[in-house]
Amino acid sequence: MTACIVGWAHSRFGKLEGETLEGLITKMSSEALDHAGIGPDEVDEIVLGHFNAGFSAQDFTASLVLQADDRLRFKPATRVENACATGSAAVRQGIRAIDANAARIVLVVGAEQMTTTSGPEIGKNLLKASYLPEEGDTPAGFAGVFGKIAQAYFQRYGDQSDALAMIAAKNHKNGVDNPYAQMRKDFGYEFCRHESEKNPFVAGPLKRTDCSLVSDGAAALVLADTATALKMRRAVAFRANEHVQDFLPMSKRDILAFEGCEQAWDQALKRAGVTLDDLSFVETHDCFTIAELIEYEAMGLAKPGEGAKLALDGETAKDGRLPVNPSGGLKAKGHPIGATGVSMHVLSAMQLVGEAGGIQVPGAKLGGIFNMGGAAVANYVSILDRIR
Repeated sequence: MTACIVGWAHSRFGKLEGETLEGLITKMSSEALDHAGIGPDEVDEIVLGHFNAGFSAQDFTASLVLQADDRLRFKPATRVENACATGSAAVRQGIRAIDANAARIVLVVGAEQMTTTSGPEIGKNLLKASYLPEEGDTPAGFAGVFGKIAQAYFQRYGDQSDALAMIAAKNHKNGVDNPYAQMRKDFGYEFCRHESEKNPFVAGPLKRTDCSLVSDGAAALVLADTATALKMRRAVAFRANEHVQDFLPMSKRDILAFEGCEQAWDQALKRAGVTLDDLSFVETHDCFTIAELIEYEAMGLAKPGEGAKLALDGETAKDGRLPVNPSGGLKAKGHPIGATGVSMHVLSAMQLVGEAGGIQVPGAKLGGIFNMGGAAVANYVSILDRIR
């Protein structure tokens, strides 16, 4: 346990009128440092997670963090990206700087502003997270990619529309109590299950309630080495932080297995010396409900083709055997690409220190996080444990 989360900040996610990417970055940077109780002069390194891919005209964004305080001038700052796992890539780079004794304190920020881009451009930008030579002409963009995955899953294991609707309803219900969530409305199972004018099919068997939202937002956290963290206000340690990268073309993989996700979870659990039964909750990457369903199986909660039973039996509900996405997940909270992974770590840390408010899982001791980029291409798993 070389690195700990010692402070954080989280903006509201959604269509943030009058907000700028720079404003989101600087505000969250300042708030995270204040929350950690440290000054900008104590920061050794800065890592910004920002996917962009055309969402922002300003493409060189690492130094925008320095705008938060003049005392950050001349600190090393790097922008990283790994599609929808960009935020977790930034967290991992910060951890590795501490692991290497190259830094004692690292400021990690994740941010994205998506809603100022037109609908067709959003689709085009997101599709860049797929393998364009084979998948670039997919109708409905990235939703179309996961629509194909859902269709293939249904063909192999049967129609799972009931389970997808249950996952959507669960996450929307959880999101009601998340003050940062973009959509705080409990739609209920029946609305999510049936096609309607307000819930049309988007791609394949996926309806609007099966798809995560286009969002603006940012989150930030402060990492410190363990010795430093134990002298601070709070310390949430990384029992494990694993990264597994898979082939980009879906044609080179069994896309229904999410093997990179499986590998990342296996490595993380072994490194942490725990099992899934030890976890109090999981925040997982539900960019589409079919993704959460397959992730149940990839992480080892269910055998292939049997993940639906977990959702239908309420085992992943907030009061279930293993709560999954008590925050509302990407489905309700929103999915500003570069911010998502950082957000997942912030909200998990809040759970472990008992500061998660309405989304609090009672007695949370150990949290698991899975964040992926593309269709299970970039796979990151963290296991967090409060030590102060």
